[in-house]
Amino acid sequence: MRLLITRPLPDRILEAARARFEVTVRNSTKPLSPEELRRALAEHDAVLPTLDDLFRAEVFADVPQPRARILANFGVGTNHIDVAAATAAGIAVTNTPGAVTDATADIALTLMLMTARRAGEGERLVRRGAWEGWHPTQMLGLHMTGKRLGILGMGRIGKAIARRAHHGFGMEITFFNRSPVADPGVPARQVGFAEALDADIVVVAVPATPATHHLVDAAALSQMRPGAILVNIARGDIIDETALIAALSEGRLAGAGLDVYEFEPEVPAALRAMENVTLLPHLGTAALEVREGMGLMAVENLLAFADGRPLPNAV
Repeated sequence: MRLLITRPLPDRILEAARARFEVTVRNSTKPLSPEELRRALAEHDAVLPTLDDLFRAEVFADVPQPRARILANFGVGTNHIDVAAATAAGIAVTNTPGAVTDATADIALTLMLMTARRAGEGERLVRRGAWEGWHPTQMLGLHMTGKRLGILGMGRIGKAIARRAHHGFGMEITFFNRSPVADPGVPARQVGFAEALDADIVVVAVPATPATHHLVDAAALSQMRPGAILVNIARGDIIDETALIAALSEGRLAGAGLDVYEFEPEVPAALRAMENVTLLPHLGTAALEVREGMGLMAVENLLAFADGRPLPNAV
């Protein structure tokens, strides 16, 4: 089987793939171009793509008889792949759930703490030599312990965030989820969307789908508590970035912590200029052992396909 890996990956993953497949590794860190997307389907039996490799319906339409039979996605989110179009073309799609859970939840807590306690702003103050020394009213932020956390999306990652917030900070947990959640893992209340927004900190942890595009829009932001903090570790287009900038500019929110952006990697100048916004470069799973786990899970999906076994993580 000819396998295309669309981005450089850690050596351990490449070694596992090369032990079984004829592997081509694309050296660029940029997403596949439209022509590269078409060639990937036409010239390879399997593709290991990742974020922003946009396998849209038109790509499958342009390759009516693809050689490829599986897209083993590196990552849990598959919003960059039209799964229905892939299935119609006879191409299986898999992902890597589980491997990303704890690392992404850790980044959510990082953003919550950094934004609540104004850590990014404080570090910049020190770095530019503007700190004048401690005093009782310096850079007062939000004390997270005992506050209410609203989680939008109570899947694996939402539950992991809830565990950290409850056990580490004694936070009251409310959450919104489209389907009932029998066991959130910690004391937590499943509530409607509006009530989940009524929290000191709101974390976005829903998958990116057409139904969740701009889920957090101007109307939703207007329902948040004055002085609340919004954190996003899911996908950028779940939040209407223009509406978020307006809410922050008008002082309706105390701050935001963002690891993802609506038009990534573009980050609006308005957000970059705001001291009360914590901005990270999509670090959710950026730890070697986590990325290795994701890649090995993708390879296991490929091996199962090659062996004719059920796919462990079919989408």
